[in-house]
Amino acid sequence: MICCKEIDEYIKFVEENPNETDEEIKLLIKNIVKPTLSRDDVFFDEEMFHKAVKYCERWYYKLFPYQKFAYALFFMYDKNNPDIVIFPDIFILMARGNGKDGMIMPLANFLQTHYYGVKNYHIDIVATSEEQALNSFNVVYNMLESNKIIMKKYFYWNKTEIINKITHSILRYNTANAKTKDGKQTGMIIFNELHAYENYKQINVYSSGLGKIKHARTVTITTNGTVRDGPLDEKISSSRQILNGENNFLGLLPIIYKIDDIQTVDIPMKKFLRTNNKADIDITVWCQANPSLRYMPILKDTIIKDYVKMQKQKSYRVEFLAKRMNLPQQDEEQVVTEWKNIQRASYSDIENEIPRLEGEINGRAAIVGIDFASLNDFASAGFLFKKDGEYIWRQRTWICSKSKFFGDIKFPFDNIGQDGYEDFEIVNTDSINGRDMIMWVINEMVKYNVKKIVLDTYRYKLLEQVFKELGVSIETKDNPYGLVRMIRYPASIAAIVAPRIEVAFAEGKINIGNSAIMRWAINNTSVKDGKDGNKKYEKIEPKLRKNDPFMAFVAAMSVQELLDEEVIYVYM
Repeated sequence: MICCKEIDEYIKFVEENPNETDEEIKLLIKNIVKPTLSRDDVFFDEEMFHKAVKYCERWYYKLFPYQKFAYALFFMYDKNNPDIVIFPDIFILMARGNGKDGMIMPLANFLQTHYYGVKNYHIDIVATSEEQALNSFNVVYNMLESNKIIMKKYFYWNKTEIINKITHSILRYNTANAKTKDGKQTGMIIFNELHAYENYKQINVYSSGLGKIKHARTVTITTNGTVRDGPLDEKISSSRQILNGENNFLGLLPIIYKIDDIQTVDIPMKKFLRTNNKADIDITVWCQANPSLRYMPILKDTIIKDYVKMQKQKSYRVEFLAKRMNLPQQDEEQVVTEWKNIQRASYSDIENEIPRLEGEINGRAAIVGIDFASLNDFASAGFLFKKDGEYIWRQRTWICSKSKFFGDIKFPFDNIGQDGYEDFEIVNTDSINGRDMIMWVINEMVKYNVKKIVLDTYRYKLLEQVFKELGVSIETKDNPYGLVRMIRYPASIAAIVAPRIEVAFAEGKINIGNSAIMRWAINNTSVKDGKDGNKKYEKIEPKLRKNDPFMAFVAAMSVQELLDEEVIYVYM
Protein backbone atom coordinates (compact mmCIF):
# COMPACT_ATOMS: atom_id res chain seq x y z
CA MET A 1 0.00 0.00 0.00
CA ILE A 2 1.47 3.34 -1.11
CA CYS A 3 1.40 6.02 1.57
CA CYS A 4 1.64 9.71 0.76
CA LYS A 5 0.84 12.32 3.39
CA GLU A 6 -0.30 14.92 0.84
CA ILE A 7 -2.65 12.49 -0.91
CA ASP A 8 -4.04 11.22 2.39
CA GLU A 9 -4.61 14.76 3.66
CA TYR A 10 -6.50 15.78 0.56
CA ILE A 11 -8.65 12.64 0.62
CA LYS A 12 -9.49 13.42 4.25
CA PHE A 13 -10.35 17.02 3.29
CA VAL A 14 -12.75 15.81 0.57
CA GLU A 15 -14.42 13.39 2.96
CA GLU A 16 -14.83 16.06 5.63
CA ASN A 17 -16.03 18.76 3.19
CA PRO A 18 -18.45 16.96 0.87
CA ASN A 19 -20.21 20.15 -0.25
CA GLU A 20 -16.95 21.82 -1.26
CA THR A 21 -15.87 19.18 -3.79
CA ASP A 22 -17.79 17.98 -6.83
CA GLU A 23 -18.85 14.46 -7.66
CA GLU A 24 -16.03 14.02 -10.19
CA ILE A 25 -13.36 14.54 -7.52
CA LYS A 26 -15.08 12.05 -5.23
CA LEU A 27 -15.17 9.49 -8.07
CA LEU A 28 -11.52 10.21 -8.90
CA ILE A 29 -10.52 9.32 -5.36
CA LYS A 30 -12.81 6.29 -5.13
CA ASN A 31 -12.24 4.67 -8.54
CA ILE A 32 -8.76 5.82 -9.57
CA VAL A 33 -6.58 7.12 -6.74
CA LYS A 34 -7.35 4.62 -3.98
CA PRO A 35 -7.12 1.58 -6.32
CA THR A 36 -3.77 2.91 -7.63
CA LEU A 37 -2.38 3.31 -4.10
CA SER A 38 -3.24 -0.31 -3.33
CA ARG A 39 -1.61 -1.80 -6.47
CA ASP A 40 1.59 -3.80 -5.93
CA ASP A 41 2.88 -3.04 -9.42
CA VAL A 42 3.01 0.74 -8.86
CA PHE A 43 6.10 2.59 -7.58
CA PHE A 44 5.65 6.04 -6.04
CA ASP A 45 8.83 8.13 -6.21
CA GLU A 46 8.20 9.97 -2.97
CA GLU A 47 11.67 11.50 -2.88
CA MET A 48 11.27 13.06 -6.32
CA PHE A 49 7.78 14.29 -5.46
CA HIS A 50 9.11 16.13 -2.40
CA LYS A 51 11.94 17.60 -4.46
CA ALA A 52 9.32 18.94 -6.89
CA VAL A 53 7.26 20.50 -4.11
CA LYS A 54 10.35 22.05 -2.53
CA TYR A 55 11.56 23.48 -5.86
CA CYS A 56 8.18 24.93 -6.81
CA GLU A 57 7.58 26.50 -3.42
CA ARG A 58 11.15 27.86 -3.27
CA TRP A 59 11.05 29.58 -6.67
CA TYR A 60 7.37 30.18 -7.25
CA TYR A 61 4.78 30.10 -4.45
CA LYS A 62 3.28 27.92 -1.77
CA LEU A 63 1.21 25.12 -3.24
CA PHE A 64 -2.39 24.51 -2.21
CA PRO A 65 -3.35 21.04 -0.88
CA TYR A 66 -5.20 20.05 -4.05
CA GLN A 67 -2.14 21.01 -6.13
CA LYS A 68 0.17 18.84 -4.01
CA PHE A 69 -2.35 16.01 -4.37
CA ALA A 70 -2.22 16.35 -8.16
CA TYR A 71 1.59 16.67 -8.22
CA ALA A 72 1.99 13.41 -6.30
CA LEU A 73 0.07 11.52 -8.97
CA PHE A 74 2.63 12.66 -11.57
CA PHE A 75 5.26 10.56 -9.82
CA MET A 76 3.56 7.15 -9.99
CA TYR A 77 5.50 4.67 -12.15
CA ASP A 78 5.29 1.09 -13.38
CA LYS A 79 7.35 -0.85 -10.83
CA ASN A 80 8.50 -3.31 -13.51
CA ASN A 81 9.44 -0.54 -15.94
CA PRO A 82 10.15 2.77 -14.19
CA ASP A 83 10.47 4.55 -17.55
CA ILE A 84 6.66 4.34 -17.87
CA VAL A 85 4.38 6.59 -15.84
CA ILE A 86 1.07 5.26 -14.54
CA PHE A 87 -0.80 8.37 -15.70
CA PRO A 88 0.58 9.51 -19.07
CA ASP A 89 -2.61 11.49 -19.84
CA ILE A 90 -3.45 14.10 -17.20
CA PHE A 91 -6.61 16.13 -17.71
CA ILE A 92 -7.25 19.13 -15.42
CA LEU A 93 -10.52 21.02 -15.81
CA MET A 94 -11.33 23.93 -13.51
CA ALA A 95 -12.97 27.35 -13.61
CA ARG A 96 -11.12 30.42 -14.80
CA GLY A 97 -9.07 32.36 -12.25
CA ASN A 98 -7.85 29.36 -10.23
CA GLY A 99 -4.28 29.58 -11.51
CA LYS A 100 -4.03 26.80 -14.10
CA ASP A 101 -0.75 28.15 -15.46
CA GLY A 102 0.49 28.78 -11.94
CA MET A 103 -0.27 25.16 -11.11
CA ILE A 104 1.32 23.37 -14.06
CA MET A 105 4.22 25.60 -15.16
CA PRO A 106 6.34 25.41 -11.97
CA LEU A 107 6.15 21.62 -12.20
CA ALA A 108 7.02 21.73 -15.91
CA ASN A 109 10.07 23.82 -15.07
CA PHE A 110 11.11 21.34 -12.36
CA LEU A 111 10.94 18.48 -14.89
CA GLN A 112 13.61 20.30 -16.93
CA THR A 113 16.10 20.33 -14.07
CA HIS A 114 18.95 18.09 -12.98
CA TYR A 115 16.91 17.31 -9.85
CA TYR A 116 14.54 15.36 -12.10
CA GLY A 117 17.51 14.20 -14.13
CA VAL A 118 15.95 13.15 -17.45
CA LYS A 119 18.11 14.29 -20.36
CA ASN A 120 16.40 16.06 -23.26
CA TYR A 121 13.03 16.07 -21.53
CA HIS A 122 11.64 18.70 -23.87
CA ILE A 123 8.31 20.29 -22.96
CA ASP A 124 5.97 21.84 -25.52
CA ILE A 125 3.25 24.29 -24.57
CA VAL A 126 0.55 24.17 -27.25
CA ALA A 127 -2.23 26.72 -27.54
CA THR A 128 -4.47 28.06 -30.27
CA SER A 129 -3.37 31.66 -29.68
CA GLU A 130 0.02 33.21 -29.10
CA GLU A 131 -1.32 35.18 -26.13
CA GLN A 132 -2.46 32.02 -24.35
CA ALA A 133 0.80 30.18 -25.04
CA LEU A 134 2.84 33.15 -23.81
CA ASN A 135 0.81 33.42 -20.61
CA SER A 136 1.95 29.91 -19.71
CA PHE A 137 5.53 30.33 -20.90
CA ASN A 138 5.95 33.62 -19.06
CA VAL A 139 5.26 32.04 -15.68
CA VAL A 140 8.69 30.38 -15.95
CA TYR A 141 10.34 33.19 -17.92
CA ASN A 142 9.40 35.80 -15.32
CA MET A 143 10.69 33.63 -12.48
CA LEU A 144 14.06 33.28 -14.23
CA GLU A 145 14.22 37.00 -14.90
CA SER A 146 13.51 37.71 -11.23
CA ASN A 147 16.31 35.38 -10.09
CA LYS A 148 18.93 35.93 -12.77
CA ILE A 149 21.99 35.71 -10.56
CA ILE A 150 21.23 32.16 -9.43
CA MET A 151 19.25 30.86 -12.39
CA LYS A 152 21.77 31.79 -15.09
CA LYS A 153 23.97 29.01 -13.64
CA TYR A 154 21.35 26.46 -14.67
CA PHE A 155 19.39 27.92 -17.58
CA TYR A 156 19.71 29.74 -20.87
CA TRP A 157 16.55 31.60 -21.80
CA ASN A 158 15.04 34.01 -24.25
CA LYS A 159 11.49 34.99 -25.11
CA THR A 160 10.79 31.76 -27.04
CA GLU A 161 12.80 29.00 -25.32
CA ILE A 162 14.11 28.06 -21.88
CA ILE A 163 16.96 25.53 -21.89
CA ASN A 164 18.44 23.74 -18.88
CA LYS A 165 22.26 23.73 -19.13
CA ILE A 166 22.65 20.32 -17.48
CA THR A 167 19.83 18.21 -18.94
CA HIS A 168 19.48 20.23 -22.19
CA SER A 169 15.71 20.00 -21.70
CA ILE A 170 13.90 22.73 -23.62
CA LEU A 171 10.66 24.46 -22.61
CA ARG A 172 9.03 26.14 -25.62
CA TYR A 173 5.66 27.43 -26.72
CA ASN A 174 3.96 26.73 -30.00
CA THR A 175 1.27 28.48 -31.99
CA ALA A 176 2.53 28.07 -35.55
CA ASN A 177 1.05 25.80 -38.23
CA ALA A 178 0.89 22.28 -36.80
CA LYS A 179 2.26 20.82 -40.05
CA THR A 180 5.71 22.21 -39.29
CA LYS A 181 5.96 20.51 -35.88
CA ASP A 182 5.82 16.82 -36.79
CA GLY A 183 8.47 14.51 -35.39
CA LYS A 184 9.61 16.46 -32.34
CA GLN A 185 11.17 14.42 -29.58
CA THR A 186 9.07 15.54 -26.66
CA GLY A 187 8.92 14.46 -23.04
CA MET A 188 5.74 16.31 -22.11
CA ILE A 189 3.11 18.26 -24.02
CA ILE A 190 0.89 20.83 -22.30
CA PHE A 191 -2.34 21.50 -24.21
CA ASN A 192 -3.68 24.77 -22.89
CA GLU A 193 -7.39 25.69 -23.03
CA LEU A 194 -8.65 22.63 -24.91
CA HIS A 195 -12.09 24.25 -25.21
CA ALA A 196 -10.70 26.41 -28.03
CA TYR A 197 -9.69 23.41 -30.17
CA GLU A 198 -12.14 22.54 -32.94
CA ASN A 199 -10.47 19.31 -34.13
CA TYR A 200 -7.54 16.98 -33.46
CA LYS A 201 -5.22 18.19 -36.23
CA GLN A 202 -2.84 20.14 -33.98
CA ILE A 203 -3.26 17.71 -31.09
CA ASN A 204 -2.34 14.67 -33.18
CA VAL A 205 0.72 16.30 -34.75
CA TYR A 206 2.26 17.20 -31.41
CA SER A 207 1.31 13.89 -29.79
CA SER A 208 3.21 12.00 -32.51
CA GLY A 209 6.47 13.22 -30.95
CA LEU A 210 5.85 11.33 -27.69
CA GLY A 211 7.29 7.90 -26.98
CA LYS A 212 10.95 8.61 -27.72
CA ILE A 213 11.74 10.00 -24.26
CA LYS A 214 10.96 8.20 -21.00
CA HIS A 215 8.21 9.43 -18.68
CA ALA A 216 6.17 10.63 -21.65
CA ARG A 217 3.19 12.70 -20.50
CA THR A 218 0.39 14.76 -21.97
CA VAL A 219 -1.16 17.41 -19.74
CA THR A 220 -4.42 19.07 -20.75
CA ILE A 221 -5.35 22.02 -18.55
CA THR A 222 -8.43 24.02 -19.42
CA THR A 223 -11.70 25.65 -18.55
CA ASN A 224 -14.88 24.63 -20.33
CA GLY A 225 -16.13 26.54 -23.36
CA THR A 226 -18.78 26.88 -26.04
CA VAL A 227 -17.46 24.56 -28.78
CA ARG A 228 -19.58 21.42 -28.55
CA ASP A 229 -18.78 17.92 -29.82
CA GLY A 230 -15.12 18.92 -30.16
CA PRO A 231 -12.00 17.46 -28.49
CA LEU A 232 -12.96 18.84 -25.05
CA ASP A 233 -16.38 17.15 -25.04
CA GLU A 234 -14.76 13.88 -26.10
CA LYS A 235 -12.19 14.22 -23.32
CA ILE A 236 -14.94 14.87 -20.77
CA SER A 237 -16.89 11.88 -22.06
CA SER A 238 -13.85 9.58 -21.78
CA SER A 239 -13.15 10.95 -18.31
CA ARG A 240 -16.71 10.27 -17.18
CA GLN A 241 -16.40 6.63 -18.24
CA ILE A 242 -13.10 6.18 -16.39
CA LEU A 243 -14.42 7.95 -13.30
CA ASN A 244 -17.38 5.58 -13.25
CA GLY A 245 -15.07 2.58 -13.03
CA GLU A 246 -14.31 1.50 -16.60
CA ASN A 247 -10.87 0.00 -17.32
CA ASN A 248 -8.29 2.76 -17.61
CA PHE A 249 -6.03 1.23 -20.25
CA LEU A 250 -4.81 4.63 -21.47
CA GLY A 251 -3.78 5.89 -18.04
CA LEU A 252 -6.12 8.88 -18.03
CA LEU A 253 -6.12 10.98 -14.86
CA PRO A 254 -9.19 13.28 -14.95
CA ILE A 255 -9.06 16.02 -12.29
CA ILE A 256 -12.33 17.86 -12.85
CA TYR A 257 -13.64 20.76 -10.79
CA LYS A 258 -17.12 22.02 -11.67
CA ILE A 259 -20.39 22.95 -10.00
CA ASP A 260 -22.45 19.80 -9.52
CA ASP A 261 -25.86 21.43 -9.79
CA ILE A 262 -26.71 24.70 -11.52
CA GLN A 263 -29.51 25.17 -8.98
CA THR A 264 -26.89 25.75 -6.26
CA VAL A 265 -25.00 28.56 -8.02
CA ASP A 266 -27.10 31.32 -6.43
CA ILE A 267 -27.09 29.93 -2.88
CA PRO A 268 -23.91 31.71 -1.61
CA MET A 269 -25.28 35.15 -2.49
CA LYS A 270 -28.95 34.97 -1.50
CA LYS A 271 -28.52 36.35 2.00
CA PHE A 272 -25.84 38.86 0.95
CA LEU A 273 -28.12 40.44 -1.67
CA ARG A 274 -30.58 41.18 1.16
CA THR A 275 -28.11 42.35 3.81
CA ASN A 276 -25.15 43.64 1.74
CA ASN A 277 -22.91 42.12 4.43
CA LYS A 278 -20.01 40.09 3.00
CA ALA A 279 -19.92 38.03 6.15
CA ASP A 280 -23.17 36.45 4.94
CA ILE A 281 -21.46 34.95 1.87
CA ASP A 282 -20.74 31.24 2.17
CA ILE A 283 -18.57 30.30 -0.81
CA THR A 284 -18.54 26.55 -0.08
CA VAL A 285 -20.50 25.44 -3.14
CA TRP A 286 -18.51 27.71 -5.48
CA CYS A 287 -15.36 25.85 -4.42
CA GLN A 288 -16.60 22.84 -6.39
CA ALA A 289 -15.49 24.67 -9.54
CA ASN A 290 -12.88 26.87 -7.85
CA PRO A 291 -10.58 24.78 -5.62
CA SER A 292 -8.29 27.79 -5.08
CA LEU A 293 -11.13 29.95 -3.83
CA ARG A 294 -10.73 29.31 -0.09
CA TYR A 295 -7.05 30.32 -0.35
CA MET A 296 -7.37 33.37 -2.63
CA PRO A 297 -9.34 36.35 -1.24
CA ILE A 298 -8.80 38.27 -4.48
CA LEU A 299 -10.46 35.50 -6.49
CA LYS A 300 -13.36 35.47 -4.05
CA ASP A 301 -13.83 39.22 -4.38
CA THR A 302 -13.68 39.00 -8.18
CA ILE A 303 -16.29 36.24 -8.37
CA ILE A 304 -18.60 38.17 -6.02
CA LYS A 305 -18.32 41.25 -8.24
CA ASP A 306 -19.01 39.13 -11.32
CA TYR A 307 -22.08 37.69 -9.62
CA VAL A 308 -23.41 41.15 -8.75
CA LYS A 309 -22.75 42.24 -12.33
CA MET A 310 -24.82 39.27 -13.50
CA GLN A 311 -27.76 40.45 -11.39
CA LYS A 312 -27.73 43.83 -13.10
CA GLN A 313 -26.86 42.52 -16.56
CA LYS A 314 -28.85 39.34 -17.18
CA SER A 315 -27.09 38.60 -20.48
CA TYR A 316 -23.87 38.12 -18.46
CA ARG A 317 -25.23 34.97 -16.74
CA VAL A 318 -24.14 32.66 -19.57
CA GLU A 319 -20.58 33.98 -19.36
CA PHE A 320 -20.55 33.83 -15.55
CA LEU A 321 -21.62 30.19 -15.49
CA ALA A 322 -18.98 29.21 -18.04
CA LYS A 323 -16.20 31.43 -16.73
CA ARG A 324 -16.60 31.14 -12.97
CA MET A 325 -18.62 27.95 -12.38
CA ASN A 326 -17.12 25.83 -15.19
CA LEU A 327 -20.66 25.03 -16.24
CA PRO A 328 -21.18 26.32 -19.78
CA GLN A 329 -24.72 27.27 -20.64
CA GLN A 330 -26.23 28.73 -23.73
CA ASP A 331 -28.46 31.76 -23.76
CA GLU A 332 -31.81 30.10 -23.16
CA GLU A 333 -33.55 33.00 -24.87
CA GLN A 334 -31.52 32.41 -28.02
CA VAL A 335 -30.78 28.73 -28.71
CA VAL A 336 -33.29 26.25 -30.06
CA THR A 337 -32.89 24.06 -26.99
CA GLU A 338 -30.31 23.44 -24.28
CA TRP A 339 -27.37 21.17 -25.03
CA LYS A 340 -28.61 18.40 -22.75
CA ASN A 341 -31.79 18.12 -24.82
CA ILE A 342 -29.71 17.90 -28.00
CA GLN A 343 -27.67 15.10 -26.45
CA ARG A 344 -30.89 13.36 -25.38
CA ALA A 345 -32.03 13.46 -29.00
CA SER A 346 -28.91 11.45 -29.89
CA TYR A 347 -28.47 9.13 -26.92
CA SER A 348 -30.73 6.91 -24.87
CA ASP A 349 -27.99 7.07 -22.22
CA ILE A 350 -26.10 10.39 -22.37
CA GLU A 351 -23.36 9.48 -19.88
CA ASN A 352 -22.42 6.28 -21.73
CA GLU A 353 -23.28 7.71 -25.18
CA ILE A 354 -25.55 4.86 -26.16
CA PRO A 355 -27.25 5.96 -29.41
CA ARG A 356 -31.01 6.22 -29.71
CA LEU A 357 -32.25 3.62 -32.15
CA GLU A 358 -35.22 3.98 -34.45
CA GLY A 359 -36.48 0.41 -34.54
CA GLU A 360 -38.11 -0.81 -37.75
CA ILE A 361 -38.90 2.12 -40.04
CA ASN A 362 -38.91 0.41 -43.44
CA GLY A 363 -42.27 0.91 -45.11
CA ARG A 364 -43.33 3.68 -42.75
CA ALA A 365 -44.73 7.04 -43.78
CA ALA A 366 -41.98 9.64 -44.20
CA ILE A 367 -41.46 13.29 -45.07
CA VAL A 368 -38.32 14.44 -46.88
CA GLY A 369 -36.87 17.84 -45.92
CA ILE A 370 -34.22 19.63 -48.01
CA ASP A 371 -32.25 22.78 -47.23
CA PHE A 372 -29.13 24.58 -48.41
CA ALA A 373 -27.92 28.15 -48.50
CA SER A 374 -25.78 27.62 -51.60
CA LEU A 375 -24.65 24.55 -53.50
CA ASN A 376 -21.04 25.69 -53.16
CA ASP A 377 -21.31 25.51 -49.36
CA PHE A 378 -23.57 23.08 -47.42
CA ALA A 379 -26.64 21.08 -48.45
CA SER A 380 -28.76 18.67 -46.41
CA ALA A 381 -31.62 16.25 -46.97
CA GLY A 382 -33.31 13.92 -44.55
CA PHE A 383 -36.27 11.67 -43.79
CA LEU A 384 -38.70 12.39 -40.96
CA PHE A 385 -40.78 9.62 -39.38
CA LYS A 386 -43.22 9.55 -36.50
CA LYS A 387 -43.41 6.45 -34.36
CA ASP A 388 -45.07 6.05 -30.97
CA GLY A 389 -45.26 9.84 -30.64
CA GLU A 390 -41.54 10.26 -31.37
CA TYR A 391 -40.13 12.23 -34.31
CA ILE A 392 -37.31 10.25 -35.93
CA TRP A 393 -34.94 12.13 -38.25
CA ARG A 394 -32.21 10.57 -40.38
CA GLN A 395 -30.28 12.86 -42.69
CA ARG A 396 -27.30 13.28 -45.01
CA THR A 397 -25.24 16.42 -45.56
CA TRP A 398 -22.96 17.38 -48.44
CA ILE A 399 -20.10 19.82 -47.76
CA CYS A 400 -18.20 21.63 -50.51
CA SER A 401 -14.50 21.72 -49.66
CA LYS A 402 -13.98 24.51 -52.20
CA SER A 403 -16.07 26.90 -50.15
CA LYS A 404 -14.02 29.90 -49.07
CA PHE A 405 -15.18 29.27 -45.49
CA PHE A 406 -14.44 25.53 -45.37
CA GLY A 407 -11.06 25.82 -43.64
CA ASP A 408 -12.51 27.98 -40.86
CA ILE A 409 -15.71 26.02 -40.15
CA LYS A 410 -15.81 24.79 -36.56
CA PHE A 411 -16.59 21.12 -37.09
CA PRO A 412 -14.19 18.11 -36.88
CA PHE A 413 -14.47 16.96 -40.50
CA ASP A 414 -11.39 14.75 -40.01
CA ASN A 415 -13.55 12.34 -37.98
CA ILE A 416 -15.52 11.37 -41.10
CA GLY A 417 -16.37 7.66 -41.13
CA GLN A 418 -16.13 7.25 -37.34
CA ASP A 419 -19.14 6.57 -35.12
CA GLY A 420 -21.35 9.64 -35.20
CA TYR A 421 -19.61 11.03 -38.29
CA GLU A 422 -21.04 8.79 -41.00
CA ASP A 423 -23.96 10.88 -42.31
CA PHE A 424 -22.08 13.50 -44.28
CA GLU A 425 -19.71 13.59 -47.23
CA ILE A 426 -17.16 16.13 -48.42
CA VAL A 427 -17.37 17.11 -52.08
CA ASN A 428 -14.05 18.14 -53.63
CA THR A 429 -15.57 20.03 -56.56
CA ASP A 430 -16.48 23.67 -57.07
CA SER A 431 -20.07 23.00 -56.00
CA ILE A 432 -22.36 20.27 -54.72
CA ASN A 433 -24.13 18.41 -57.51
CA GLY A 434 -27.85 18.87 -56.87
CA ARG A 435 -28.56 15.72 -58.89
CA ASP A 436 -26.42 13.63 -56.51
CA MET A 437 -28.42 14.90 -53.54
CA ILE A 438 -31.79 14.22 -55.19
CA MET A 439 -30.64 10.80 -56.40
CA TRP A 440 -29.75 9.94 -52.79
CA VAL A 441 -33.29 10.92 -51.80
CA ILE A 442 -34.82 8.90 -54.66
CA ASN A 443 -32.75 5.81 -53.83
CA GLU A 444 -33.68 6.02 -50.14
CA MET A 445 -37.37 6.62 -50.92
CA VAL A 446 -37.91 3.06 -52.11
CA LYS A 447 -37.63 1.92 -48.47
CA TYR A 448 -40.43 4.18 -47.21
CA ASN A 449 -43.87 5.54 -47.97
CA VAL A 450 -42.87 9.13 -48.73
CA LYS A 451 -45.75 11.57 -48.41
CA LYS A 452 -43.99 14.79 -49.41
CA ILE A 453 -40.63 16.27 -50.33
CA VAL A 454 -40.51 19.73 -48.76
CA LEU A 455 -38.23 22.66 -49.58
CA ASP A 456 -38.73 26.35 -50.08
CA THR A 457 -39.35 28.02 -53.42
CA TYR A 458 -35.80 29.36 -53.79
CA ARG A 459 -34.24 25.91 -53.31
CA TYR A 460 -36.80 24.33 -55.61
CA LYS A 461 -35.91 26.70 -58.45
CA LEU A 462 -32.27 25.56 -58.24
CA LEU A 463 -33.32 21.89 -58.37
CA GLU A 464 -36.36 22.22 -60.65
CA GLN A 465 -34.66 20.75 -63.72
CA VAL A 466 -33.45 17.72 -61.76
CA PHE A 467 -36.94 17.00 -60.41
CA LYS A 468 -38.43 17.30 -63.90
CA GLU A 469 -35.82 15.04 -65.47
CA LEU A 470 -36.49 12.39 -62.82
CA GLY A 471 -40.24 12.69 -63.23
CA VAL A 472 -40.91 13.83 -59.66
CA SER A 473 -44.32 15.50 -59.54
CA ILE A 474 -44.90 18.97 -58.07
CA GLU A 475 -47.78 19.87 -55.75
CA THR A 476 -49.98 22.58 -57.30
CA LYS A 477 -53.60 23.67 -57.06
CA ASP A 478 -54.36 21.42 -60.01
CA ASN A 479 -52.24 18.59 -58.65
CA PRO A 480 -52.59 18.58 -54.84
CA TYR A 481 -51.11 15.08 -54.67
CA GLY A 482 -47.81 16.10 -56.25
CA LEU A 483 -44.81 14.86 -54.29
CA VAL A 484 -42.78 18.08 -54.02
CA ARG A 485 -44.25 20.84 -51.87
CA MET A 486 -42.71 24.30 -52.08
CA ILE A 487 -42.71 26.54 -49.02
CA ARG A 488 -43.43 30.00 -50.41
CA TYR A 489 -42.98 31.88 -47.11
CA PRO A 490 -40.31 30.10 -44.98
CA ALA A 491 -40.59 32.64 -42.15
CA SER A 492 -44.25 31.84 -41.63
CA ILE A 493 -43.45 28.13 -41.47
CA ALA A 494 -40.85 28.72 -38.74
CA ALA A 495 -43.44 30.64 -36.72
CA ILE A 496 -45.73 27.60 -36.75
CA VAL A 497 -43.11 24.89 -36.33
CA ALA A 498 -40.79 26.45 -33.69
CA PRO A 499 -43.11 26.01 -30.67
CA ARG A 500 -43.81 22.40 -31.65
CA ILE A 501 -40.09 21.63 -31.98
CA GLU A 502 -39.33 23.33 -28.65
CA VAL A 503 -41.88 21.15 -26.84
CA ALA A 504 -40.70 17.98 -28.61
CA PHE A 505 -37.09 18.60 -27.54
CA ALA A 506 -38.15 19.35 -23.96
CA GLU A 507 -40.18 16.14 -23.78
CA GLY A 508 -37.44 14.02 -25.35
CA LYS A 509 -39.63 13.23 -28.36
CA ILE A 510 -36.99 13.95 -31.03
CA ASN A 511 -34.61 11.19 -32.16
CA ILE A 512 -31.71 12.24 -34.42
CA GLY A 513 -29.53 9.19 -33.76
CA ASN A 514 -25.79 9.48 -33.17
CA SER A 515 -25.22 12.35 -35.59
CA ALA A 516 -22.49 14.82 -34.62
CA ILE A 517 -23.23 17.10 -37.54
CA MET A 518 -26.92 17.25 -36.63
CA ARG A 519 -26.11 18.09 -33.00
CA TRP A 520 -23.75 20.78 -34.24
CA ALA A 521 -26.34 22.23 -36.61
CA ILE A 522 -29.03 22.42 -33.91
CA ASN A 523 -26.55 24.06 -31.55
CA ASN A 524 -25.76 26.63 -34.26
CA THR A 525 -29.35 27.79 -34.55
CA SER A 526 -31.03 30.58 -32.62
CA VAL A 527 -34.75 31.13 -32.22
CA LYS A 528 -35.91 34.70 -31.74
CA ASP A 529 -39.14 36.61 -31.45
CA GLY A 530 -39.82 38.75 -34.50
CA LYS A 531 -41.46 42.16 -34.41
CA ASP A 532 -44.77 40.44 -35.15
CA GLY A 533 -44.35 38.23 -32.06
CA ASN A 534 -43.70 35.08 -34.09
CA LYS A 535 -40.67 32.83 -33.66
CA LYS A 536 -37.99 32.79 -36.34
CA TYR A 537 -34.82 30.75 -36.83
CA GLU A 538 -31.42 32.29 -37.48
CA LYS A 539 -27.82 31.14 -37.52
CA ILE A 540 -25.97 32.11 -34.35
CA GLU A 541 -22.99 33.00 -36.55
CA PRO A 542 -23.80 33.49 -40.25
CA LYS A 543 -20.63 32.25 -42.00
CA LEU A 544 -19.05 29.48 -39.97
CA ARG A 545 -21.78 27.91 -37.83
CA LYS A 546 -23.90 26.11 -40.42
CA ASN A 547 -27.42 24.91 -39.66
CA ASP A 548 -28.61 23.36 -42.95
CA PRO A 549 -29.20 19.88 -41.41
CA PHE A 550 -31.51 21.41 -38.80
CA MET A 551 -33.34 23.62 -41.32
CA ALA A 552 -34.00 20.55 -43.49
CA PHE A 553 -35.58 19.03 -40.38
CA VAL A 554 -37.69 22.19 -39.92
CA ALA A 555 -38.89 21.92 -43.53
CA ALA A 556 -40.00 18.33 -42.95
CA MET A 557 -41.67 19.22 -39.64
CA SER A 558 -43.83 21.78 -41.45
CA VAL A 559 -46.01 18.93 -42.75
CA GLN A 560 -45.58 16.51 -39.85
CA GLU A 561 -49.35 16.06 -39.64
CA LEU A 562 -49.04 13.77 -42.69
CA LEU A 563 -47.22 11.32 -40.45
CA ASP A 564 -50.10 10.75 -38.05
CA GLU A 565 -50.47 7.09 -37.23
CA GLU A 566 -52.29 5.30 -40.00
CA VAL A 567 -55.45 3.37 -39.10
CA ILE A 568 -55.43 -0.13 -40.54
CA TYR A 569 -58.82 -1.78 -41.01
CA VAL A 570 -59.04 -5.53 -40.79
CA TYR A 571 -62.18 -7.08 -42.29
CA MET A 572 -63.39 -10.36 -40.82
